[in-house]
Amino acid sequence: MYMEKIVTLKNLCKKYGKQCVLDVTEVEFAKGKIYGIIGPNGAGKTTMFKLLAGLIQPTSGDMTFFEGRKTPQEARKKISFMIENPYLDLGMTAAQNMNMLAILYDAEPKNVEKLLKLVGLGKTGKKKVKNFSLGMKQRLGIAMALLKNPEMIILDEPMNGLDPSGIVSIRKLLENLCVKNKITIVISSHILSELELLADVFYLIQNGKIIDKKRQEELIDGKVNLEKYYMEKMGEE
Repeated sequence: MYMEKIVTLKNLCKKYGKQCVLDVTEVEFAKGKIYGIIGPNGAGKTTMFKLLAGLIQPTSGDMTFFEGRKTPQEARKKISFMIENPYLDLGMTAAQNMNMLAILYDAEPKNVEKLLKLVGLGKTGKKKVKNFSLGMKQRLGIAMALLKNPEMIILDEPMNGLDPSGIVSIRKLLENLCVKNKITIVISSHILSELELLADVFYLIQNGKIIDKKRQEELIDGKVNLEKYYMEKMGEE
């Protein structure tokens, strides 16, 4: 079945000085799918995410958005991200943080309450963010990423540091966003057991290069879990 490509990367390279930190031959992200980007620390995951988000520019290569129908500037209005830790004003409530960002995005204020309910923060009231658990802060970061009604969300380690219930909560939230809202999600995580339950497609990255791609059903058919697959590929390369 045809799936619209939200972003396509071809022959993309990012260099700092003479060092190439990302060298991607071809990667595609289709609408309504969840993509797991896996690899060791320093492999190039965050660099890829920053390129997708427009925080840095490639040294060379092509990035095509919405199959060429949108310019990068237009496309990034529909791409949200939470890279590293979300910026939150700890002295404000969840709603105050959201309303402040809604002004910057020129977003509908009425969506704030709806999004807070969607991520499970609808009853936090006057509670300051400084008193939130890490999981609550991560959910607030995701709600903020949803404010501009994106078609794609980029999440860098959103489950990092969460307890088991927080991890499950984030996973179910992301599944719901993908299924009901048809949002494309690109996510990295070192918690491979959870990522295996969540993602449709996995890209394995090492030393700045995509060394393999695997669909979730291929893991199921082969009766190999994501952790075993990852360790085998890391050992081969």
